[in-house]
Amino acid sequence: MSLPKALQNLDWQKGQGLIPVIVQDALCGDVLMLGYMNEEALEQTLQSQNVTFYSRSRQTLWQKGETSGHTLALVSIDTDCDRDTLLVQARPNGPTCHNGTRSCFAEAAAASLPWLGKLGRVIDGRAKADPDTSYTATLLSGPIERAAQKVGEEGVEVALAALSNDPDKLPEEAADLLYHLMVLLRAKGLGLDEVVKVLQDRHQQ
Repeated sequence: MSLPKALQNLDWQKGQGLIPVIVQDALCGDVLMLGYMNEEALEQTLQSQNVTFYSRSRQTLWQKGETSGHTLALVSIDTDCDRDTLLVQARPNGPTCHNGTRSCFAEAAAASLPWLGKLGRVIDGRAKADPDTSYTATLLSGPIERAAQKVGEEGVEVALAALSNDPDKLPEEAADLLYHLMVLLRAKGLGLDEVVKVLQDRHQQ
């Protein structure tokens, strides 16, 4: 197959036919692993939409998760300015590292907005939990009106907190609103990435 224009003219010679590939979680931005691709691995990744590498030790192609089932679903591939390194955005299906962790790198506590991606995964997992033991599961399994009502209630609480003199109140109520909004989005089969896409499109107008 022919490569997309953005991935043509890569510098395969610098690494003797191999290019390092940084894999990043498309949802929260965490770096998951570093691998290598040759041209065939890149073509197979684009064709299958599952990230495929070239194993330097076994000297063969290997699709991530081909034995464990913990695949990396391709979202996008970009190259750096020198065209000798690739950045892959992917959606991990389970742990990425063979040690059973999400990332092959030491996992420090996530700061700022990328942590919301991890919260989204927690909410996804609660969808399968027992509603008798999980508040999130109760909202996800109940009528959509219940989840929508909670967003409305929390929105009012945020407005009231903004008028109070307690500096801690507004962040606390805003956290409750954001959590319930994410639950409502999940109940409708959506996530924050769809919301961000709308914001990005509006910004470009």
